[in-house]
Amino acid sequence: MNASFSAVIGSFSPGLFRDRQVLVSGATSGIGLDLARGFQALGASVLATGSSARKLETLHDDPLNDGIRFAQLDVRDDAAIGRTIDGLDRLDVLVNAAGIARPQEEYELASFLDVIDVNLNAAMRTATAARRKLGRNGGCIINYASMLSFLADADVPAYCASKTGLLGLTRALAHAFGVEGIRVNAIAPGYHKTDMTQALWSEPRHHDAIAGHAALKRWGSTTDLVGATLFLASPAASFITGICLPVDGGYSVGGTIG
Repeated sequence: MNASFSAVIGSFSPGLFRDRQVLVSGATSGIGLDLARGFQALGASVLATGSSARKLETLHDDPLNDGIRFAQLDVRDDAAIGRTIDGLDRLDVLVNAAGIARPQEEYELASFLDVIDVNLNAAMRTATAARRKLGRNGGCIINYASMLSFLADADVPAYCASKTGLLGLTRALAHAFGVEGIRVNAIAPGYHKTDMTQALWSEPRHHDAIAGHAALKRWGSTTDLVGATLFLASPAASFITGICLPVDGGYSVGGTIG
């Protein structure tokens, strides 16, 4: 692990999630994979899922993933979600990190609906399927929204709509599930260096404009999201539910670029 990841993990009590079961969707790369690694580093039993069989084949050979179980899961498939959750002996934390974007294509109805299905409907599917097991242990759900839950990007109307919808879903589920002791929160990443954003951060002009607009004058890393997620899943956040925590270096509260 790199030094920043180790520093984040070191700020939490060792074994914080020992004897806890965590399910992370969209965890075959990028943000979701680092979240799975973070929970595992603090003692959790982690099931990380993704839709790509090709990616899953390569993950088992990486020593950074030692101790993490991986499984293929299409979050658009109700039956597959049910089988995955039924196969767990318990569930304490559900992280809905699966997400897609199709710039420009989302103005075609089929693409629009598919993005909505993966980014928004799937969170409802997994949450309702996991409700019974989460309720047994006072578990929690963390939905991955976006700074585009607050801002607009004309290239991705479905992504904006789905990530905005996740905030409403988070608040509604927080109240619906709260009577069972289940907390439901969201995290809204900003510009983080992942494969999805590589076209921007690899081009100096775009990289520098985005970093300059953030209050902290840099891009985020996936590690920046790990600490926030671990906090919301921890006992330190036991009276926090129904909120969205932006992790964007102050980007979304900045003024106009230029």
